[in-house]
Amino acid sequence: MQDRWIREHKSSAQEVADLLAISGRDIAQSQTQDLGPEWRDNIAYNAVLQLATLALVVTGYQTERQNKHQRTKRWSLPIGLDKDLVNLIDVCRRKRHTNVCDQVGAISDTEATEIIQIAKSLREQIATWLADQHPDLLDP
Repeated sequence: MQDRWIREHKSSAQEVADLLAISGRDIAQSQTQDLGPEWRDNIAYNAVLQLATLALVVTGYQTERQNKHQRTKRWSLPIGLDKDLVNLIDVCRRKRHTNVCDQVGAISDTEATEIIQIAKSLREQIATWLADQHPDLLDP
């Protein structure tokens, strides 16, 4: 842990439950059809970020606040995600940043739908990983 932006962390079943609940809420709300694609994308990406955070804390680490998006992605690979999926999530992160900070209309309906599907799939993968590798952190 030479990097100062990551520190050791002991997770709890409550923390895992909270992060799963947030990701579930965000996945559900990202599918609200009255929302524009930018907001649907932003909400779904937050679900992905919460799931990446969950994978990180379960393995004993936590990021500092600054640049959390990049750092969580970099350190959340212990669940064996496909490298192409990790790269796609990073593309979505950069696109989201452009949308939030620089440009209106940067996200299409197709792109919003894609990150929603990624969030759903990632949540399923993490639930399976938790059940297999860390059942003690799941609510009975």
